Amino acid sequence: MAARYLLLGVVTAGCVTATSVTCSASAPLSCHNTTSYDTCCLNYPGGHLLQTQFWDTNPATGPSDSWTIHGLWPDHCDGTYDSSCDPSRAYTNITQILQAAAPSTLQYMQTYWKDINGNDESFWEHEWGKHGTCISTLNPSCYINYQPTQEAVDFFDRTVSMFQSLPSYSWLSAAGIVPSTTTTYTLSAIQSALTSKFGYAVTINCNSNNELNELWYHYNVQGSVQSGTFEPTSPVGSGSTCPSTGIKYLPKPGGTTVTTATTMTTATASTPVSSASPTTTAPGGALSGKGYLNVITGGAQKGCIISSGTWYTTGTCATFTATPSGSGGFTLTSSKGKCAISSSNALTCSSSVTSPTVFTYDGTYVDYAGSSAFYAASVPSGTTQAAVYTTPNTVSLKLTWQAI
Repeated sequence: MAARYLLLGVVTAGCVTATSVTCSASAPLSCHNTTSYDTCCLNYPGGHLLQTQFWDTNPATGPSDSWTIHGLWPDHCDGTYDSSCDPSRAYTNITQILQAAAPSTLQYMQTYWKDINGNDESFWEHEWGKHGTCISTLNPSCYINYQPTQEAVDFFDRTVSMFQSLPSYSWLSAAGIVPSTTTTYTLSAIQSALTSKFGYAVTINCNSNNELNELWYHYNVQGSVQSGTFEPTSPVGSGSTCPSTGIKYLPKPGGTTVTTATTMTTATASTPVSSASPTTTAPGGALSGKGYLNVITGGAQKGCIISSGTWYTTGTCATFTATPSGSGGFTLTSSKGKCAISSSNALTCSSSVTSPTVFTYDGTYVDYAGSSAFYAASVPSGTTQAAVYTTPNTVSLKLTWQAI
């Protein structure tokens, strides 16, 4: 039996709520284990996880400047897969479940997880029943004081947070690959744009008209899907269905744009930290205006930077002001003062900072000295804050800009 810790349920309004087991930090990476292991802490046999995305144009679904969610699929390590693993948990009231337990996730899904035929509820039921019930770490036995449907909430929460960490539209746009009715693209150009951001090849799919319509991002997971670390990996199974040249990336007719421009200057209130809150990215170049600095680690959003420059995973995000500086750069200021990388290589925002650091933005992440890599000694929890460094440390992270 693998090492894992059984958490006591949290008492709320006189009731004990469900919590999933906490897995050991030494849990193996899925598809890399050589011995048997507790399947509440090792995704098995579906250890190769895919976050899949749609680009629908006929009819159009979702915002015109964003891909939409297809699902989160637990393939076997060789690319084969199981499906519909537990019909008794094929819930038919996903909207109702999320309204009660995760309303912010539901709200996000109503914009970014759309069915091409207009029946979102049916689509969500299908994705959960076919794929979600086959994720071993979401088995009811992996929860303490299990409450029916809790595992479905965790599935949709995690799928949304994974999607938010994969801004395909922005990544392609930064490479000059934008929707067009006249321009076509090569498979190698699309792959290069995505691989440069994701770190590994992405499965790129087209329909029979050579129209780009789907992307598959591949992961192995250390620990559970609920709270483990998603590690990008190379594709297995079927390859791209697109031709090498002549790929069409069509605009979404009549689509709406929900990305908030970074040139807004009106201050707004801080918003709660949530893995399911929308992460709006800005176009590449120097940032300008107000926004939040969200933290991406383990392949998903986890908290944000607060006013002192430290990483926090609960409470509220700080509002930062980005001011263009120099050639293509910008400085950051919070309510505490100007922000700089200190002599100890830590991000610090304080009234004592007189010479703010000039950062850059690559279209997806905030960069320092040409690198988007930041680090922390540990992932903060509860009221704990973690210093953010520019030199290697235990936890790797990146910062995204959410304009407000």
